[in-house]
Amino acid sequence: MFSGPAVILVLKIAVSAVTLLLAASLVALRFKKVRLHGLINAIAFGLTYATLFGLELLIRLIQPNVFAFIQDNPDSLARLRLHLGFAIPAALMMPVMLWTGYYGPRRVHLTLAGIFGIVWLGTWLTGVIGLPHD
Repeated sequence: MFSGPAVILVLKIAVSAVTLLLAASLVALRFKKVRLHGLINAIAFGLTYATLFGLELLIRLIQPNVFAFIQDNPDSLARLRLHLGFAIPAALMMPVMLWTGYYGPRRVHLTLAGIFGIVWLGTWLTGVIGLPHD
């Protein structure tokens, strides 16, 4: 069915796409296009959560052993755990960031944005560069 390395490669592409969207949203903000910034962030949120839902569906129901190649290798498993240490907080922060961006206090949103930027950078580095896909 699906090979584990191919799934990892697709996930790396998705993380890179979201990273480009997040960068584009910062460019929109730089040009004072606040609504465009929010729209791009909503799209990044949707892509992230669609990817997470698809991944969970795959590893829980469709093909639970798809990541056996990682579980069998202690180094790869350590890399995955490090990645999840960034990816899970980033995924949990996204809806809060979206809500505070639309409705919440600006100061809270900006504080979370700084933290999120660091966590997302860790997600990208440990996922795109750190996880094996070969």
